[in-house]
Order: sequence, then C-alpha cells, then structure tokens
Amino acid sequence: MSTITSDEFRAFPGVEDWRPRVTGAFALFRTGSFAAGAQLFAAIADLAEAADHHPDVDVRYATVRVRLLTHSAGGLTAKDAALAAQISQAARELDIRAETERMQDLMLAVATPDPGAALAFWKAATGFREVRDGVLFDADGRGPLIWFQPVDKPLRGRSHLDVNAPRDVIEKRMEAALAAGGVIVDDSHAPEWWTLADADGHKVDLCPWRE
Repeated sequence: MSTITSDEFRAFPGVEDWRPRVTGAFALFRTGSFAAGAQLFAAIADLAEAADHHPDVDVRYATVRVRLLTHSAGGLTAKDAALAAQISQAARELDIRAETERMQDLMLAVATPDPGAALAFWKAATGFREVRDGVLFDADGRGPLIWFQPVDKPLRGRSHLDVNAPRDVIEKRMEAALAAGGVIVDDSHAPEWWTLADADGHKVDLCPWRE
C-alpha cells in the first residue's frame, strides 16, 4: 500500500480529531475516567480487529492517546485515515471528545558538525530507529524523538530540548512562556522554530510540526 502525505490524510472525511506527522497520525481523547477509557479502548480494539490494522493506544486515568501508522508501508496510508475516522466516530458515540490542542512531542536536539557519525552512536545506544534522515524514534513510541541538527562548528551546550506541536499550540505555548518570564533569544529561523530561554539561560526550541 502506498503512503500518503499529511495533506492527503487531512483530506479524508472524519479525521478532524487527528494530527498527522512523520511518526504517525495522533489523537488524544479526554475520557474523564478509567472506565470510559476502557470502553473506548474496547471499541478501538474491535475496529482494529475488523480492519486487521492495529494502532498504538495509551490508556491513562482520564485520557486515551492513539497513534496510527502503517508499519509495513513505512508511513501513513489510506488505511490509517479510514481507521482514524472510525475511531473518532466511536468516541463521539461514547460522548468522548478529542483534545487536539494537547498534541505535542518532546525532542532531544543534538547539534553536531557530523550528524552521521553522532547518529550511529545514539542509534546503537538507544535502540531507536531512523524514521527520516537525521531523526531517531523509539520503535515502541514511548521515547522522545532525537534529532541530529547539522551545524557548521561545535556549539557550547550542544544539546537542548525541542517542543514540537501543531502551530496553533506552539503559538499559545510561546505566549505563555514569555508571560512566565522567558525571552526569545533567537528568531532567525522563524517561522520554522524559535529559541527561548528561561531566567537562568536554559534554552528550549518551540517548533511547529512540519508538513
């Protein structure tokens, strides 16, 4: 089965609850209780078995997070979009709403003049797999992304955290971080990302998900 782009995924009907990116299509449902989460998980399990397509599902006390990806194709496919729409419909029937504003990933950025050499070490040490050039990801979907950021020369403090989320979420996070005493120390790469620092100078990059 051929893969589809994020835009093609979003063009399918009924997938408004989902945010697609390189590591899959994600949705977060606010269940409010473990019992409601168990009901939603049971519905997802039935749909997955019928479709012979099985998502990653993380059930917490008050939320259920779902990730869809066609592993055999190495990306998103129409099969993911179809199951996403069915899962959203099942959630609505259970009166469970999606929270798209809570979608985000943490990413460890390793700045290095030689990403290829550094990547091999981190890949071996973590057991992560390369999901695209210069990006490692936990095959089980539990760990953060690790991105090897190419730089022309070594930097002081070569590692920092990236917060990746949809653009509207990033804009709200930036407003809140600045109101909490943070400052923008580098906006030369905007609108791809902004580097903010706290009062002690510790840095974090706020990065909208790339399409």
